[in-house]
Amino acid sequence: MHSEVQALVARSNRLGADPTTTNYAGGNTSAKGRATDPVTGAPVDLLWVKGSGGDLGTLTEAGLAVLRLDRLRALVEVYPGVDREDEMVTALDYCLHGRGGTAPSIDTAMHGLVDAPHVDHLHPDAGIAIATAADGPALVEEIFGDRVAWVPWRRPGFQLGLDIAAMARANPRAIGVILGGHGITAWGATSEECEHNSREIIRAAQAHLDRRGRPEPFGPVIAGWAPLPVAERRARAAALAPVIRGLVSTDRPQVGHYSDSDVVLDFVARERHPALAALGTSCPDHFLRTKVLPMVLDLPPTAPIEDTVARLRELHEAYRDDYRAYYERHADPTSPPMRGADPAVVLVPGVGMFSYGANKQAARVAGEFYVNAINVMRGAESVSRYAPIDEAEKFRIEYWALEEAKLARMPEPKPLATRIAVVTGAGSGIGRATAKRLAAEGACVAVADRDAAAAERVAAELGGPDVAVAVVVDVTVAAAVAAAVDAAVLAFGGLDLVVNNAGLSLSKTLLETTEEDWDSQHDVMAKGSFLVSREAARRLIEQGMGGDIVYISSKNSLFAGPNNVAYGAAKADQAHQVRLLAAELGSHGIRVNGINPDGVVRGSGIFAGGWGAERAAVHGVPEERLGEFYAQRTLLKREVLPEHVANAVFVLTGPDLSHTTGLHIPVDAGVAAAFLR
Repeated sequence: MHSEVQALVARSNRLGADPTTTNYAGGNTSAKGRATDPVTGAPVDLLWVKGSGGDLGTLTEAGLAVLRLDRLRALVEVYPGVDREDEMVTALDYCLHGRGGTAPSIDTAMHGLVDAPHVDHLHPDAGIAIATAADGPALVEEIFGDRVAWVPWRRPGFQLGLDIAAMARANPRAIGVILGGHGITAWGATSEECEHNSREIIRAAQAHLDRRGRPEPFGPVIAGWAPLPVAERRARAAALAPVIRGLVSTDRPQVGHYSDSDVVLDFVARERHPALAALGTSCPDHFLRTKVLPMVLDLPPTAPIEDTVARLRELHEAYRDDYRAYYERHADPTSPPMRGADPAVVLVPGVGMFSYGANKQAARVAGEFYVNAINVMRGAESVSRYAPIDEAEKFRIEYWALEEAKLARMPEPKPLATRIAVVTGAGSGIGRATAKRLAAEGACVAVADRDAAAAERVAAELGGPDVAVAVVVDVTVAAAVAAAVDAAVLAFGGLDLVVNNAGLSLSKTLLETTEEDWDSQHDVMAKGSFLVSREAARRLIEQGMGGDIVYISSKNSLFAGPNNVAYGAAKADQAHQVRLLAAELGSHGIRVNGINPDGVVRGSGIFAGGWGAERAAVHGVPEERLGEFYAQRTLLKREVLPEHVANAVFVLTGPDLSHTTGLHIPVDAGVAAAFLR
């Protein structure tokens, strides 16, 4: 790796890991240096710059765009003017060196035209607070003197690069600029000096806010709007989350993220929060993820839940009308179609913030950006007046053809993208395999198991909290089931899919089966499935987006074998629950289906817990050959594995069987005695 690239990547990772400097996928960094042209063998000056859509904190060499500096700077001579500056993005492709790395971002000109070896462009809260203050230019002069210059708002692009380069030439002592309404740009002769200058600007801006800022710029706390106690607000958030998710998924399904951080709770409790929220965010990186405005509930946290839900529905309808009006005010014949009128951020006083996106990471990041926006508003209001860029400029960026092109480059979503699943008994065996398959197909998964360590291991295997969370649950206890579903709802915003897989088994004759044996089998499988389905159905109905409930039953629900009365009867109970619930829940768009496996020995927690030894004794085979024995009695002579059952769950819940409910799918390699009749 070229030494300048190595230094650039290390600097970028440090800056990206520090939330006081920038946020996820925000900002960009660059370095200039000399390399050998592999065609001519002559030295060539290059620009390495973070590419479009990348993240500083996780940047690698592969995330850099590589351009010839002479060709990029030659574009100044053919620049057609600000009205046609978007054409310059295409022109950048003709400046790439070799394969060019990743796609150049819109800020590439800023980095190439500034005559400094290293450049940082960042979005720190303190810097944006100064950039969005009504008297920003005066504040910059007061804070920095001639060390930092003010550049008035201009949409990112080639002209902004020219403006910054001109400002740097006119102010030789300057180490950087504050970009009106946007952020900061700094430069240096070395990577270390550039990073130092970036941090110096941020530290000085924050020190000024700390020293001069008014203590309560958002006004006093509104009487009765203080945050609810933790348990109470989490319970209220869990009750509201499915309703809100259903509303914000009017145009397309969304995944949610809930935050009750002190920053959010304080903001929505204060007198001035409605007026400030109505001004919208300013930094393009903020409102491209949060939308220009949040939806703000205007009721106190103690309002009856039914009144709150009714008001949220009214506010959502009004939000959509206002968004359509915003689009129509500014769209012209060349504008992309309206992408959707639902909010990306919903603020609920006393409870917190719900943010949304196409996946969990996008939803979480949208919330993080709105926290940044609150910090910006606080800073600007503490020393001046918050004055974001105007609505027309926000629209120009939100519906920029270049932003549309970036969205078009996004990969096609996976089949279960935006779907939120709860899988019980997911710490091992069929449940673990099912959780893995659902996550691989794009779903967010709550890995529910009574074994906390096993659930946590599986959740970590699936990719961590943006993909899966561990939930501890005893499915025989109604309160525990409700808490588990609440946890899934708070983790991902709602619920779409439940897999009733938790189970246990024993093998005894009728005369040996005790009441305790009978009760334990029915408590976990028959009663447990009922409790999980009941709680899930309640949330699915509130959400209004349909959904799936899948029962992992058994071929034993149909097949009458020896020494199996408690297990077989419990499985038969589950099988009939499928039919009963399919008939009852269909009017809500909720599909209920079942899967009948047989003899899933390898990887099974049930078989490893003693059931395998018991069944092997019944059939007179060694336990280690039980799977082989089961396979030989089937029509296909194939052993059934957990992954085969998981495949059936995916088929039932994926897009291809959208009109199927009340079905049982055998996954038994062919057991004629268990054929459905």
